[in-house]
Amino acid sequence: MNSWLELAEKKLEAVHLPLGRAEYARTYHLQTRLHELHCQGKIADTVITVEHEPVFTIGRSGSASNVLVPLEVLEHEGISVYEIERGGNITYHGPGQLVVYPIIDLRSQGRDLKRYIRNLEQSVIGFLAKVGIMAERRAGFPGVWVGTRKIASIGVYVKHWITRHGLALNVDINKCHFGMINPCGMNIEVVSLNELTKEKYPLTKVRAGILSEMEQLFGWRFVEGDAQQYWKEDW
Repeated sequence: MNSWLELAEKKLEAVHLPLGRAEYARTYHLQTRLHELHCQGKIADTVITVEHEPVFTIGRSGSASNVLVPLEVLEHEGISVYEIERGGNITYHGPGQLVVYPIIDLRSQGRDLKRYIRNLEQSVIGFLAKVGIMAERRAGFPGVWVGTRKIASIGVYVKHWITRHGLALNVDINKCHFGMINPCGMNIEVVSLNELTKEKYPLTKVRAGILSEMEQLFGWRFVEGDAQQYWKEDW
């Protein structure tokens, strides 16, 4: 039997599903559907990329008390709130942010959750280095940081060794929306890629860069898929 290290040297085919801009609820339903199919061995490793409409998501260690504004303000701004099963506290997703949801089998990646999270972080760190931004990890705080400012969040969920949820990289976000919460349950400052570079990067270019890093880190070769075959009318 081949070891996982030997398997990692081979290119594994993974499917990329680009959703463009999409509501959080529909994307969440898609994730859970793909997770179910992967657990049944019916699909290969799959990575969703998406730009969400404004939403706050609260993970298992989070609390709605980290929302700092009244419900009326959220309604005025069109911001939804969802409590979900991923790790971590509260975060924001919205226009100008690249969100990446890998639905992958960690049994082909060494059954190592910590290594998986490091690879998610490294995909961002590696891409940012190529555009001239020095980013790093902070011990005890999953995600990616530029100095004391957070540029990317990580939050994952694993069942039967199959993952869902993932990472969110700020490209050109509405910082006023982020200011309505304590991101990750802490009083921290966030930053966007386009605040740090002379060139303004569109999400499509950032997406291509992140996917390229992931191909190298996970030993993948991406093929484009069609998410429409998995959508359901009542989502």
